Amino acid sequence: MVTTAFLFSGQGAQAVGMGSFALQFAPAAELFRRAGEILGIDLLKTCLEGPQETLNRTDVCQPALLVHGLAALEWRRSRGDLPEAEAAAGLSLGEYTAHVFAGSLTFEDGVALVMKRGRYMQEACDATPSGMASILGLDRAKVAQACEGLVDVANLNGPGQIVISGEAKALEAAVAKCKAAGARRAIPLKVAGAYHSRVMKSAQEKMRQELAQVKIAPPRIPVYANVNAKPLTDPGEIREALAAQVCGSVLWEDTIRAIGAKTYFEFGPGRLLAGLVFKIDPAALCESVE
Repeated sequence: MVTTAFLFSGQGAQAVGMGSFALQFAPAAELFRRAGEILGIDLLKTCLEGPQETLNRTDVCQPALLVHGLAALEWRRSRGDLPEAEAAAGLSLGEYTAHVFAGSLTFEDGVALVMKRGRYMQEACDATPSGMASILGLDRAKVAQACEGLVDVANLNGPGQIVISGEAKALEAAVAKCKAAGARRAIPLKVAGAYHSRVMKSAQEKMRQELAQVKIAPPRIPVYANVNAKPLTDPGEIREALAAQVCGSVLWEDTIRAIGAKTYFEFGPGRLLAGLVFKIDPAALCESVE
């Protein structure tokens, strides 16, 4: 049984001002500096000062969140009372952060991969008018039934909280069907396009090629995959899971239930993951480190 697990944030958690702890904690600042050399920008300055439009760019926010998560972990660890993790997981992009933490990917490879992932995802968004919507108060089966055409179930975040994603007109039709089926609310999301759907097929193929060129080592601890909520330790399975998740559903509720930890630590801006943990497993504890 898992006692302690570490969780890492996904895209959407970014906010100007994140990473301020790095101003007083040199090891964190060093991670931002190393990543900035790869990206060709002053990453810590971008996180602290913005502008938000720059931080929201997928090729900036994805590496920024990866570095922030790892830096926040080191900052929290410096207090001396952080327990060892027995498992790790990350929401979408955060799965890469989890693999860097667990040693499957080097820091440099992780930063470069998510920068490219962000770029390829943006290119796919630009090619097809698309979007995402959060469906509240409707079960999985009914949401899936409403998804016809180029629209997919993107995130199973928690009980009664499901995100769908797809081509603009198909998404609009699916939202209407969800409302007719009894959804409490259907909220359009402010995103560039249809992440975790077939709209991302071109990005998925490019990421599969990128991942094939990177060394992936067995992780120190199991990292749970978004696409199947299973703990992976085999490098080949990890490589395929990271490629598949570009278009695949993020099974977050299933992942938290599969881990079944008593205590979680969330590393990243905001407290989204802690809120989802509480909805999925009210008996679990989750400390947010941001």
